[in-house]
Amino acid sequence: MNITLLTVGKTDVKWVREGLELYASRLVHYVPFQLLELPELKNVSALSQEQIKSKEGAAILKKIKSGDEVLLLDEHGREYRSLEFAEMIRSHMTRSSRDLVFVIGGAYGFSPEVYARADGKISLSRMTFSHQMVRTIFAEQLYRAFTIIKGEPYHHE
Repeated sequence: MNITLLTVGKTDVKWVREGLELYASRLVHYVPFQLLELPELKNVSALSQEQIKSKEGAAILKKIKSGDEVLLLDEHGREYRSLEFAEMIRSHMTRSSRDLVFVIGGAYGFSPEVYARADGKISLSRMTFSHQMVRTIFAEQLYRAFTIIKGEPYHHE
């Protein structure tokens, strides 16, 4: 099983990129992990939010393979405690060889086509975070999940 974090746009805030790179480098000790950043759309000022979501959605769907399990990071998704998230990951690893693709959309969210393709939705919080910051927060939670699975002393309950 491989895990991909698929994002719309580059991580251009320096401290966010540094945090993301830190946790990405730690994750590869547990699972094949890749960060896949799609380029931001050009000349979007003339486009509506729905047109932007549609174009971003098409780019997202091009990167997803038919056998992938796709989980969207979405404000309407299921909230997990860290232990529950670790159990979800562990369970997936034992019951499936499908690759996991976690998707962070652009500023306006996902197109209906991306929602239709998704196997589930995860919310990190009822609060709203910038889609840049979510990358590092999620990567840390994914790393935390693997330390929980391996019984390592990172997470304190």
